[in-house]
Amino acid sequence: QVQLVESGGGLVQAGGSLRLSCAPSGSIFAIGRMGWYRQAPGKQRELVGTITSTTDYADSVKGRFTISRDNAKNTAYLQMNNLKPEDTAVYYCNAQLTPYGSSSSSIYWGQGTQVTVSS
Repeated sequence: QVQLVESGGGLVQAGGSLRLSCAPSGSIFAIGRMGWYRQAPGKQRELVGTITSTTDYADSVKGRFTISRDNAKNTAYLQMNNLKPEDTAVYYCNAQLTPYGSSSSSIYWGQGTQVTVSS
């Protein structure tokens, strides 16, 4: 059973930094696009950024957040700097994964990790 596992959320003061990690558990044949999303209370889930061979970011996080991936570890990271109270949300990782034994890929979501930025 393949799952995406996130870690690294927490409470930080405005101006601080956090790094989130996302990696699949189970046997993976291939990983395609990976992305980070977030959902604040009372709001819809929104895209933070994605990574393939390049990265793309939402305007609200450009210059502050960086997405990277370690292909040897099948892990994606979201480095968040200069955090603001409006960045408070549950952050979700998603990835296009092909498990071993499967002939096709599917989109998987992590369980979410809370990021709280205090003013």
